Amino acid sequence: MTVDVEDYLHVSAFEKHIRREDWDRLPCRVEANTNRILDIFAERQVKSTFFMLGWVAERYPALVRRLVAEGHELASHGYSHVRVTEQTPDEFREDVIRNKKMLEDLGGVAVAGYRAASYSIGAKNLWALDVLQETGHRYSSSIYPIRHDLYGMPSAPRFPFFPNGEGGLLEVPVTTVKLFNQKLPCGGGGYFRLLPYPLSRWAMRRVNAQDHKPCVFYFHPWEIDPDQPRQEGIGLKTRVRHYLNLSRTEGRLRRLLNDFHWDRMDRVFLSATASATRAD
Repeated sequence: MTVDVEDYLHVSAFEKHIRREDWDRLPCRVEANTNRILDIFAERQVKSTFFMLGWVAERYPALVRRLVAEGHELASHGYSHVRVTEQTPDEFREDVIRNKKMLEDLGGVAVAGYRAASYSIGAKNLWALDVLQETGHRYSSSIYPIRHDLYGMPSAPRFPFFPNGEGGLLEVPVTTVKLFNQKLPCGGGGYFRLLPYPLSRWAMRRVNAQDHKPCVFYFHPWEIDPDQPRQEGIGLKTRVRHYLNLSRTEGRLRRLLNDFHWDRMDRVFLSATASATRAD
């Protein structure tokens, strides 16, 4: 179970509508929403990995301290939600070093994991995985092995693999289900809100039963917040992707927590790296 800790104003699809310099002037709802998620996890006795945006951690350090104190894993989501496709290797290195150090200072724990903004590591910038390994990260969850208009690397393995050979950085893709020889997304995000819950549950159960693998699920705090400020002037596709079924997400999440056993990324994958496969 993973949470990408960012607010509605950080979403990549809103880049042309919400300026970065305006972030501090807009209503920020991530603190309350993340605390709500922590409450839900506590009720269900679920431990999760929180991929924390540095911008959020810097402004709400109590969130970092709370999730660590309650036994969740603290991981990095970069500082200000800049896609890796828009960074040079030097800019990326500076960003991941800055965020890792800040999170470790705030949380008092080592940060092993990283997830790129909008899954923006793929075939054209695999150098980013080398940078993550060199900067002390043990795993990444930044490659989505699907075809998508904004991200994705369809040729990537569906399950954890070592991009640079066994013993290096472990890449843990978000879960896909294979159907009719196609990789279909079933690991959360907008797909979880778009599809009926029984279909999402069926797909994850199929991965567990047929592939004998654990699933990686993700969502954002803003996805349980139907009352968030609505953006004007956005296209139909963006409006549907972002706002569809926000009022149903918390209920679906509670069902998901009951229907499967969940744990932190590091405990599920770093303790079982023998199951990872070498990338071709």
